[in-house]
Amino acid sequence: MMNPDFLSTFTAFEGTQQIASGSWPNISTKVRTQDALRELAPVLIFNDITGEVIDFDPRRTQQRPPFQIAETETGTPPKSEATPSDEGARRPGRPRLGVVAREVTLLPRHWDWLARQPGGASVALRKLVEEARRKNQGRDRLRLAREAAYRFMSAMAGNEQGFEEATRALFGGEQERFAELVEPWPIDVRSYAKKLAARAFECTAGEQMPQTKPRYTLDELLTKCDDSQPHPPGGNEWIEAPSVGRELP
Repeated sequence: MMNPDFLSTFTAFEGTQQIASGSWPNISTKVRTQDALRELAPVLIFNDITGEVIDFDPRRTQQRPPFQIAETETGTPPKSEATPSDEGARRPGRPRLGVVAREVTLLPRHWDWLARQPGGASVALRKLVEEARRKNQGRDRLRLAREAAYRFMSAMAGNEQGFEEATRALFGGEQERFAELVEPWPIDVRSYAKKLAARAFECTAGEQMPQTKPRYTLDELLTKCDDSQPHPPGGNEWIEAPSVGRELP
């Protein structure tokens, strides 16, 4: 599978001014050109999908794209289950479809359960992952969009007026309040923050993160009770039952 960073676009900032936006070759060329013409303020390049800062040195002409750098930092890219002998000649049967082998650590009871599933552990794990992806697709999209906007805001607007309040508005889904709070920020920073945050605000109500269930004390519950209402069927039997100890007075 192609790394998603290869398909991503990037945006470069010189201080608080946006100086370039587009594919990685265009961004790197633009930054190097301006660096050769004059002394730049600190330049930050952001991934438009993840909001992450890309490590880039304009003085290095042979610097690899960010998706290649990420593979190097995380070690050797994972290998497919196919062996070298498989590459020379195809064998009969179902293709491997790019299956990748990696280590998974589980408790013994988890391995026991997986071993009893049709097709074995690998097939069962794939089914579980696909089911979770379908079930949580909306919430995952919302979470990733919020995280992308927050990464950029932390890097570029952490010291700006209303940063903390804007962050709460972002994670609270308050689009109008968010727009009001980022209005005093530098123009390019404000525009890019709105662009990243828009993906989070576009999520439908059904894709919102689950809300925490309210918790009540016993006193709060008792104040909501209406003693004038008749007891439900069987209620008197429970009330008149003999005590067993430790009852409330």
